[in-house]
Amino acid sequence: MRQITAVLTLLAAVVAVACASPGAVQPIAAAEDDTRPCVLITGANRGLGLEFATQYAADGWRVIGTARRPDAATDLAATGAEVVALDVADPDSIAQLARTLDGRSIDLLINNAGISSRSGPIAELDADRAARAITVNLLGPMRVTSALMPNLRAGDRKQIVGISSRLGSIEANESGGYYGYRESKAGLNMFVRSLAADLRGDGFTCVVLSPGWVRTDMGGEQAPLSPTQSVTGMRTVISDLTPERTGRFINHDGTPIPW
Repeated sequence: MRQITAVLTLLAAVVAVACASPGAVQPIAAAEDDTRPCVLITGANRGLGLEFATQYAADGWRVIGTARRPDAATDLAATGAEVVALDVADPDSIAQLARTLDGRSIDLLINNAGISSRSGPIAELDADRAARAITVNLLGPMRVTSALMPNLRAGDRKQIVGISSRLGSIEANESGGYYGYRESKAGLNMFVRSLAADLRGDGFTCVVLSPGWVRTDMGGEQAPLSPTQSVTGMRTVISDLTPERTGRFINHDGTPIPW
């Protein structure tokens, strides 16, 4: 009789989940005894994001990786990461992510999702393409960070990392071009710099990192660095971060980059 009762209870739970409304958000609960540090990586289904997920998962971290199409993120799922839906350009998607992760602590947020915006002379500016880069590369990290602040405050490490680019350095810009992309990354740098100042008293460490020129879909095959080399370097920088280094712009090899 006890076995029958247990089976009926289990079936009732399954039916309840199956009958839930499609739009309902089911928070993901972590195991109570799971004390591993947690990293959330945006744009983790390919390139640098996938390499971050692969390396952190291999080192025993709890990894939450986002993708616009979770069902197609098979390589990310294969790392053992939790795959969650997120389009950083969609405020509703960001709000749903926050609801899904309600009550979960996050130790490290890596705002990695981004797009390129190569362009020609200013006379040929594609303003719509530039606006898209700013929406994804700047407003996306701002919105995601804001939405996940309760999760980050609940974490032990309180680290926020923005994946920027040397092309976002105003001082180092000697060649021009890359309209939209440069501006989006310079804006990301300023956002993280402001974030570092605002959250310093709360124990947060906020930095922007340049991955270097990497062989990804964005960087191209001619780039000198592999994703493994770039991410290994950036993870070393992250692991060595202290509150005193908050607000810095750092290369993947640990050297400072001028603003």
